[in-house]
Amino acid sequence: MLLNGQPVDLNHLKILGLTNYGHFTSMRVDAGRVRGLALHLDRLTRDCRALFGTELDQHEVRCYVRHVVGSAESTVARVTVFDPDLDLGHPAGASSPQVLVTTRAVSSVPPQPLVLTTRCYERDLPGVKHLGLFATVFHRRQAQLAGFDDVLFVDREGFISEGATWNIGLIEGDDIVWPQAPVLPGVTMALIRQERPGHERRVNVAELDRYTAAFATNATVGVRAVTAIDAIRWSDMTPVVEQIRKDYSAIPGEPL
Repeated sequence: MLLNGQPVDLNHLKILGLTNYGHFTSMRVDAGRVRGLALHLDRLTRDCRALFGTELDQHEVRCYVRHVVGSAESTVARVTVFDPDLDLGHPAGASSPQVLVTTRAVSSVPPQPLVLTTRCYERDLPGVKHLGLFATVFHRRQAQLAGFDDVLFVDREGFISEGATWNIGLIEGDDIVWPQAPVLPGVTMALIRQERPGHERRVNVAELDRYTAAFATNATVGVRAVTAIDAIRWSDMTPVVEQIRKDYSAIPGEPL
């Protein structure tokens, strides 16, 4: 863990726990390469402008990540941008964001297909990958306590948006349908859309039986099959989803 490339003074981290204002991106690093690295960096730059009104030096960020990752063969690096001097009573003064880089291990166990339940929830600033994770974690916890793997969010009219920390794609024939809704535009989803654009459509949970499969996308696990959403069930061996997973795995990483 390093803050601006230096050892962390724990006093600087208080603002993360006490105020939780900032943004981040998580990327999987394999042998010094990251799929969609430019997209991760662009997200950080865009979100820094939105939350702090200032620019972020992408070259510095890459150096920080490279330094923390070191020679690790595979790891998940999280880049968190926040201002340790933010004043809760006067947040307009926050204009000196710092870059915290942390890592966590990559799971060696292939992810199992997801069984999901829906919950009505719409994130604040859905286009920003901000630190406000209370509601998403709360809804995920409630879903797991009810016997599901995770939660899929819908609006008040039942239209699907996104998962707690991932995007969802639905299969119609050989085509991908991405729910048209206010969502966080995920890097993995963007990379898949470069290979297989598909199209966007408003998707209501009442219409899920028209689709033949579903999958979730996330930078740390890539493509993960979805076998159930509430009462709807699908196979976890759908050829289209398997091909999407293979196509994504074949995308070369960009060097840090």
